Amino acid sequence: MPQLIVTTREGETRTLEPATGLSVMEAIRDAGLDELLALCGGVCSCATCHVHVDPAFADKLPSMSEDENDLLDGASDRNERSRLSCQIRLSDELAGLRVTIAQAD
Repeated sequence: MPQLIVTTREGETRTLEPATGLSVMEAIRDAGLDELLALCGGVCSCATCHVHVDPAFADKLPSMSEDENDLLDGASDRNERSRLSCQIRLSDELAGLRVTIAQAD
């Protein structure tokens, strides 16, 4: 079971132990962290599950799709570490992944 470390907008850090195969968005939602709205339910049609990924994991993530990139273009808190958490599937390779929930628009 991969570990996921989430920092909230207020700076609180929570360690989650979600099942392999869940998306980061599903893991955060299932843990009851309501800062991450995930309005579209994980189908990559909004940017309300925007997170910043720790740079140590950048090379381990799947490539960003054009749709994800387009959605993030509208996010005010976008930076080089921005990803949509619905597009990152947890795996053993991503054990210990650290993300910070992006500021809301």
